[in-house]
Amino acid sequence: MSPDVLAVNEIRARHPERIEERWLTRRRRPLLGEDGRLLLVAADHPARNALGVRDRPIAMSSRSELLDRLLAALAVPGVDGVLGSPDVLDDLLMLGALEDKVAIGSMNRGGLQGAVFEPDDRFTAYDVETIERLGLDGGKALLRVSLDHPGTAATLEATGRAVSRLAGIRRPMMIEPFLARVEDGRLENQLDPDSVVRSIGVASGLGAPSAYTWLKLPVVAEMERVMDATTLPTLLLGGDPHGAPDDTYASWAKALRLPSVRGLVVGRALLYPPDDDVEAAVRTAVGLVRGDVS
Repeated sequence: MSPDVLAVNEIRARHPERIEERWLTRRRRPLLGEDGRLLLVAADHPARNALGVRDRPIAMSSRSELLDRLLAALAVPGVDGVLGSPDVLDDLLMLGALEDKVAIGSMNRGGLQGAVFEPDDRFTAYDVETIERLGLDGGKALLRVSLDHPGTAATLEATGRAVSRLAGIRRPMMIEPFLARVEDGRLENQLDPDSVVRSIGVASGLGAPSAYTWLKLPVVAEMERVMDATTLPTLLLGGDPHGAPDDTYASWAKALRLPSVRGLVVGRALLYPPDDDVEAAVRTAVGLVRGDVS
């Protein structure tokens, strides 16, 4: 571990009260800048037992390495902030990486990858009260709508309640919806256009008012038709990277030209690129979001 990461461990052991103190004095910024675009790095995967990247099943197992990659990504000009679970955001806060950055708290991490209860995605991380007290800039919920698993009902109810309560304190909720199906004992997200459209309809109607609801959507075929299913501001989801990075970037670039798409939320594709050049991958994403790369 680096001396800085060891210092975080020392604070956690001897002075845990300093973490909340730092949250309360953090310099905040508006969610959107003047260009109305947003690029967030996602770092909530380990809390859901999702450590794999491409053919590496536990690529994200080293916390010190993950933090180094996050620090490198957040230092690139044009990166607006990070979406993470409480442990990751607290680490980044104590490392000084969240000043003047957007910090979105991941709320439901109970649907562990590979578990029989995966669609029953309990709200086990941030709650609305903590987001408000610490001054986070919003919340995020993963919503797998599995019509063949009863756990979906509880997740829908909890997500709707969180949407309403966040709206009550004027904080955005970023919902990441999927229509999902259990196949061979595994929960598989359905990434055809019709399934994404159906998931948008379900997510958009949760909670009230909908004034502060955002969507995080995968890039799939027929994105123009998919985006016609909603008026909600939308960020594109990077997801678990597959295939050549240039093909991924090209698909992002095309979807980013759609009017209601505001930017990207990308984790593993930027933090663990095939060549391990995090800064270069992030600079490419910045160019796509800010319109500097065609």
